[in-house]
Amino acid sequence: MFDPALIAQAERLLARCRSLGLRLSCAESCTGGLLTALLTEIPGASEVVERAFVTYSNRAKVELLGVREESLARHGAVSERVAREMAEGALARSDAHIALAITGIAGPGGGSPEKPVGLVHIAGARGPLTLHRRHRFSGDRTAVRLEAVGAALALVDELLAERDLA
Repeated sequence: MFDPALIAQAERLLARCRSLGLRLSCAESCTGGLLTALLTEIPGASEVVERAFVTYSNRAKVELLGVREESLARHGAVSERVAREMAEGALARSDAHIALAITGIAGPGGGSPEKPVGLVHIAGARGPLTLHRRHRFSGDRTAVRLEAVGAALALVDELLAERDLA
């Protein structure tokens, strides 16, 4: 189902989190649980993956993750602000040490000149730190979603490099 390179990337991430005793939670919108599916494809993922939230609708983002309605109204669901709030909400609503959030426009429709198809915001929260990355992926819906998953895994490496965090 998943590309072997993506599986290997996820295996490395899980092994690193396991060795550090860290648990992970995911908050996904445009990927619809694909990141969590990749992680749980790997035996032993239950030692690291604490929980996941698939918050495809704005209402789910508000109710399950505590995303502020004002943020959605002002910035839209596909924005840095909402990605950050999703990650922070997933961290606060789980027993995880790290939370990842993905929100974007996978296509083929739904884009605009300001927010084109392929635009994805990814955020990762660990302790007091929340990192954000804005991406513009190309390809069809599946390609955009898979690229987003790979980019989310890469963001965890950045969070793990922050040694001073709890």
